[in-house]
Amino acid sequence: MRVIGERIMEPTTMTMLLAGGAGTRLYPLTAQRAKPAVPFGGRYRIVDFALNSLLNSGFYRISVLIQFKSDSLMKHITQTYQLSRLLDQYVDLVPAQMRHGESWYKGTADAVYQNLNLVSDCNPEHVLIFAGDHIYKMNIRQMFRYHLEKDADVTIAAIPWPIESASGFGVIQVDEDYRVIGFEEKPEHPKPMPTNPAKALVSMGNYIWRTGVLVEELEKDAKADTAHDFGRTLLPGMYKTHKLYVYDFEQNSHPGMTEAERGYWRDVGSIESYWEANMDLVSVSPVFNLYNRQWPLRTPHWQLPPAKFVFADKDRSRLGIATDSLVAEGCIISGGHINRTILFPSVRVNSFTYITDSIIMDGSEIGRYARVKRAIIDKDVSIGSHVVIGYDSKADRRRFHVTPGGIVVIPKGEVIEAEKRVFLPVGEIT
Repeated sequence: MRVIGERIMEPTTMTMLLAGGAGTRLYPLTAQRAKPAVPFGGRYRIVDFALNSLLNSGFYRISVLIQFKSDSLMKHITQTYQLSRLLDQYVDLVPAQMRHGESWYKGTADAVYQNLNLVSDCNPEHVLIFAGDHIYKMNIRQMFRYHLEKDADVTIAAIPWPIESASGFGVIQVDEDYRVIGFEEKPEHPKPMPTNPAKALVSMGNYIWRTGVLVEELEKDAKADTAHDFGRTLLPGMYKTHKLYVYDFEQNSHPGMTEAERGYWRDVGSIESYWEANMDLVSVSPVFNLYNRQWPLRTPHWQLPPAKFVFADKDRSRLGIATDSLVAEGCIISGGHINRTILFPSVRVNSFTYITDSIIMDGSEIGRYARVKRAIIDKDVSIGSHVVIGYDSKADRRRFHVTPGGIVVIPKGEVIEAEKRVFLPVGEIT
């Protein structure tokens, strides 16, 4: 605790945001950028959601640990998050510096260990270590108060998850007081919650540590032959000797939150999960609300004109239409129809085109009479007229990157040449 005058102040903190992941399962979206820098939701990057949760919760000393393909992430953060050094507030970018050997970070724990100088410089009483590659809104102040109330050495944010799909996460067992009594990373047979056999408690990769405990455990781990990872090595071995508690994210609330948003958290570690999380945004009553003014989501705002919807031809027979979609600034929909689709800034959709269940990133153009379904089109892609994507899986797999679930991904800057036929699927608006 700090004492200023006669007031006892809240314990000091600092945050390390882990944002160096390569995101190999999101390829080809991560061919030229780190996973936290992947665009999301029409104008954001994945990293924005963790950063805004920290800032909206009043945590203003943030070191962002970066590593793989970090150029676009660095540009995004420096353009967006300018805090006041006068008030000891900052969002600092920290590249891998190889302070303890000539290698990249060997795991999440090693990433923090190699930057313990930041902790000693800041001298906080508690260190928040959060993942920078998930989609959620979290009032972290509530988790921090819980951490103090429990007098915990480590508090782990976790969420009840369907047990049949929990094996892809770290699974935690707790007693009736939510003290950790077991921790397994990606177990083949996850253990259920004591109060709900249909669900398991899975780690969100967000932790609050007592500083002395963190430094001691990291220095011990650095000398051992381990994976140097919080989920795989440190935490599974600590619960027997330290006070580890779970904070149930389903109990978290933030200003303006809808009940549908309670417990909303997505890992977006695969193309399918990334696409699904984006599609969560386009329904009439989305389960993840971008329009809550009480919980602002900061990101760069470019100097672009408003979105524009125009007729396809002089006789005004076909108007540009967007249904159940998000359309960013600078877009032009010229007589085309988009449905359940997200357009990032400066996308051009030309006449008589139909796009559904898709994500189109900045600066891309879709030609006349094109048909696009269940696709992710990266930045600055040009798709020629009459091109058909997403309707013939065999043809798509010959030409494009297609996931096992059938989602077509077009990499950044690709040019898809025009075709010489018109394809009008039955039942679609043309």
